[in-house]
Amino acid sequence: MLLAVSVFVFSAECAGKERVAAAGLVREFSAAPEYVRQAIQTVLHDQVIHGTLVFDKEPTLNGAEVADSTPWFEAWTGPGEVYYKIRKDAIAPRHFLESADKGTIAVRYVLIPVSGERTRVRIDAIYVESSHKQIHISDGNVEKMEMKEIKDRIDDAEQTAQAAAEAKRRKDSTEIVHQTYIRQREDESTRLSTAETSEKQLQQQVNDLRHEVERRVKQPGAEIKAAPFQSAATLKSMPGGAELVILIVTPHWLGVETLEGRRGWIQANELEPLP
Repeated sequence: MLLAVSVFVFSAECAGKERVAAAGLVREFSAAPEYVRQAIQTVLHDQVIHGTLVFDKEPTLNGAEVADSTPWFEAWTGPGEVYYKIRKDAIAPRHFLESADKGTIAVRYVLIPVSGERTRVRIDAIYVESSHKQIHISDGNVEKMEMKEIKDRIDDAEQTAQAAAEAKRRKDSTEIVHQTYIRQREDESTRLSTAETSEKQLQQQVNDLRHEVERRVKQPGAEIKAAPFQSAATLKSMPGGAELVILIVTPHWLGVETLEGRRGWIQANELEPLP
């Protein structure tokens, strides 16, 4: 996630007191506002004021709360969305100039959409003593560390979104392969079914053709003659049920061929169709 060069801006903040310059940090993220808003919300609710501490042996200052507003900052009149986090009863926190006594740390976050894919964030941090209401500005470390937390959350969100997109891409790719496999199986089944149907049709055509061109001998002793009349020479005496191929058809005689290839004539009434 790329960041623009950071700049420091100054504002006077505190109702009823002499206004004091408070260092603020502004950075522009190459991220959509919804990602930045989610990151700010995460940092708001982490209960930590980043970039400061109250005792050297306790490097993390916990106990921070989300606030709807705070009197230590003037009302924001510029564009964007404003959020606050405060930590009460902080004792002389580090990285606030000349801080002393016990008081409240206030952090303000301003989210400013720049475009659909770029968002600007401003962070201001001050410490206000409870007794004297003395305001101490940050030396910039609090703003820097809070901004770093926001950047890390944006990076996490982007990585999560990329991982989700990659997972979806793999799932979609797997589904495409699966659907392609199913279609191939369906196509193969269709081709097989078509082939089986064609084979059956061909077999039926062969059977039909055999019934048209083949006959079998009714009774044993049917004679195949050399010519289509009774007095012609007998070429062969056929057994009952023998199959013959019809070559020539006349009203009373059929020109036939035996399975051995011998040709001759036989009376039509001595043959019958195949079953």
